[in-house]
Amino acid sequence: MPAAMNQQPPEILATSAPSDATTVADLMSPPIGVFTGAMSVTDTVEQLRDLTRAALITYCYVTDADGRLDGVVVMRDLLLATPDAKLSDLMLRDPFSLGEQMRLEEALKAALARHYPVYPVCDRDGVLKGLVRGDELFAEQAIEISAQAGKMVGVEKEERLATPLPTSLRLRHPWLQINLLTAFVAAGVVGLFEHTLSQLVILAVFLPVMAGQSGNTGCQALAVTLRGMTLGELTPEVVRSVVAKEGMLGFFNGLFVGATAGLGMTAYAIMQGAANPVWMGLVVMAAMIISCVVAGLSGALIPLALKKAGADPATASSIFLTTASDVVSMGVFLSLATLLLI
Repeated sequence: MPAAMNQQPPEILATSAPSDATTVADLMSPPIGVFTGAMSVTDTVEQLRDLTRAALITYCYVTDADGRLDGVVVMRDLLLATPDAKLSDLMLRDPFSLGEQMRLEEALKAALARHYPVYPVCDRDGVLKGLVRGDELFAEQAIEISAQAGKMVGVEKEERLATPLPTSLRLRHPWLQINLLTAFVAAGVVGLFEHTLSQLVILAVFLPVMAGQSGNTGCQALAVTLRGMTLGELTPEVVRSVVAKEGMLGFFNGLFVGATAGLGMTAYAIMQGAANPVWMGLVVMAAMIISCVVAGLSGALIPLALKKAGADPATASSIFLTTASDVVSMGVFLSLATLLLI
């Protein structure tokens, strides 16, 4: 009776995924349930009886003499076939497989729409090197998604609740310094309009409102874009429509929020006895619309640009987004006030 190939102790398949896994090879277990295409159903089932006593086998993998993956046999097809049928006649040819050196984020995107319980792993020559269980693969995806919120504010995914204080300080502090430098840019924009603020001090009350609303709009667009990247939904074909959608969302959100903020500015200006309260409200509304549109576009475009440049979009996007939304919202608001109110 032909012997099954490359059988490994079953406990290897139960090994938990390493927390620092970066490639498919880091999660891979040695292959089990590997046979030749010439084996009959009877011989295969006989060997599976011995293997399944101690191991969970989901598929039978058919390889050639050089170990290249030729096909996969589903257990249902194996059990319903005639005893003398050959595996080569039952197997699904050209099966989906993951690359041994494929990065986990790319493997997750490739496997997302398939949801197989086990994925074969092959090298560049198509030789079957191991197996990755779907639950381990998608457990890594859950870790990556959970880390995004922290990475957006400079908290690396390596940091946990029990991380020592010096390590946490080393991981977080550099990003705060970078954020401080970008905050100086926004402060410089406000400084350019010192003359306007000295004549219309009332405008200073609404500067945080402008920055906060545009920043939130950008963060919404950024969160959806990063989620799409992680799940593999943001393909080149949909990039243009996604950017256009975020721009339109920014416009309508800016219009509705701007109308409310404009009424608030008008009422506040009247209570303070300021001149041209209606114009002040219109300035707030117009600035809110423009800044929200720019923030929405930035939230979608910045992570795309960073990814294309080879940077980590989740880690660096929020810093650039904050700078862009602050500079645009305050710059537009004070520019319109200078042109229309002075």
